[in-house]
Amino acid sequence: MPAPAIPPTDGSLIEIFSSIQGEGLLIGRRQVFVRMAGCNLDCAYCDTPFEPTISCRVEDAPGSGNFCDLPNPVALETLYNLLYAWQTVAPGVHHSISLTGGEPLIQGELLLEWLPVLRRIFPLHLETNGTLPALLEPLLPHLDWISMDLKLASLTGVPTPWEAHRDFLHLARRTNCCVKLVVGEEVSREELEEAAALVHEAGDDVLLILQPVTRDGRSGLRGADLLALQGLAARIHPQTLVIPQTHRFIDLL
Repeated sequence: MPAPAIPPTDGSLIEIFSSIQGEGLLIGRRQVFVRMAGCNLDCAYCDTPFEPTISCRVEDAPGSGNFCDLPNPVALETLYNLLYAWQTVAPGVHHSISLTGGEPLIQGELLLEWLPVLRRIFPLHLETNGTLPALLEPLLPHLDWISMDLKLASLTGVPTPWEAHRDFLHLARRTNCCVKLVVGEEVSREELEEAAALVHEAGDDVLLILQPVTRDGRSGLRGADLLALQGLAARIHPQTLVIPQTHRFIDLL
C-alpha cells in the first residue's frame, strides 16, 4: 500500500519528547509531547519557553532523555515519519499526542493541515489557554481531548478573558474536555466562584481541576487552603478536583 500523501506544510516547534502527562484529564498517560512555538498571552507564573527558536529539540528515542536538533520550521512529513517510527519501535506505549505550547492555536491554520495526518498515528490531545475560539472551531472534528486553562487575573497579571473563555468552552464542550484552573494564595473568593459558575454553565459533567501554582518547585498553598478552595468551587460545580503538577514530583519533562 503506498505511503499517504503528506501536505507540504512547516511549523515552528520548540521540542518533541515522550513523557507521562502530569496534569488534567489524561494524567498518568504516556504521551508524545509536541510543543509549539508562540503564545498570545504572557502569564506572570509561566515557566515554559515559547518564543520561536532556530531549531527544535527532539528526543532521539522515546524516553531516552537524549536530544538532537531539527531546524525550524519543521516539515509535517518529518514529524509524521518520526512519530510513525516511535509507534513502530514502542508499540502500545503511547496513548496520544499532546499538542502544547505556548499556545498551539496560534498556528491554527497549520494545524488544520496537520491534525488529520497526525491522527493517523495517535489520538490528539490539545492543551490550550482557551482564549481563541475562532481558531478552535474548525479543528474540533480532529481533536479527541481538550485541556483548557482558565486564566485568573490575580495570577496572570492581566484581566481574565471571561467572554473568550465562555465562547471557547462552549465549543470545546463538543469533545472530551476539562478545565484547568491554576490557584494560589492570591485567588479571591469572587474569582473562584465566577470560574466555577462559568464551567458549570458549560456542563455539569465538565471536570474543573484546581492546580496549585508551583513556584521554585513548591506549592505556596497548604492542604487546608486547597480544601477550602475546593469546597468553595464544589458548592457551585461539584465536578471539582484538586490535582497538582505530578510530573514535578517524579523528575519528568
